[in-house]
Amino acid sequence: MELLDKTVDGLTFQVSPQMERAGIAHGFTTRTGGVSGDIFSSLNLAVNREDRPENVRENYRRVCGALGVEMDKLVFSCQVHADRVRCVTSADLGKGLDRPVDYEADGLITDIPGLPLVVFGADCLTVLLCDPVRRVVAAVHAGWRGTALGIVERAVEQMTGHYGSDPADILAAVGPGISKCCFETDEDVPNAMTAALGAAALPFITGGEGGKFHVDLKGLNALRLERAGLLAGHVDISPDCTMCLPEKYWSHRRTQGRRGSQAALIALG
Repeated sequence: MELLDKTVDGLTFQVSPQMERAGIAHGFTTRTGGVSGDIFSSLNLAVNREDRPENVRENYRRVCGALGVEMDKLVFSCQVHADRVRCVTSADLGKGLDRPVDYEADGLITDIPGLPLVVFGADCLTVLLCDPVRRVVAAVHAGWRGTALGIVERAVEQMTGHYGSDPADILAAVGPGISKCCFETDEDVPNAMTAALGAAALPFITGGEGGKFHVDLKGLNALRLERAGLLAGHVDISPDCTMCLPEKYWSHRRTQGRRGSQAALIALG
């Protein structure tokens, strides 16, 4: 299924229909509904982009209010385009907004109720996962390098190995990000995908004329999730391309890095 837009108190974000039915607090933010100005207008959630700190905090207050989670318990990722997934405990509460992040991780996972996990994107994909049976959630940042490394599979492995999840119970949502229409690359990206996945990657890669290719990161991550044991019907995908929709999303590629950031958040009730 596709992710759907939802608006609460003027703040628009996307949700997974399946996670909504499972009662999991979650959302993929857009750039609408906040208080930031200039290039950060208006719902910037990056703390490292020279936006005014008071604006970022107000933006988080609004997001947390819309999703029904506690702002002082947020735990941020520290993204380095790798495949490390960190198991988050109560000792990590507040790391990111109120406390320094003392780890590097592109994925976060927890079974602690009320602890919201946060990952960021502005062309790179964000992926949320939940196991409503064992009560485990995960948030993953998957750029092309993380996709090639299989970070979503690492997250599923942690859910199964550390928390006892059955992959067939896990629900996943692949959020807004740069889509195949706009993700034009040199040969390094398709080469990384075929090196990791072999011929299975080829349906998600087109082009080659003049050394340029188009790569479907959303499809590749859905493939990765199914390889990890998720049921095909348990993977919801956003139809939105961040580069195609500049009024709705920030795109790192479109703005050449002059931008804010979207976030994806998830928490157990």
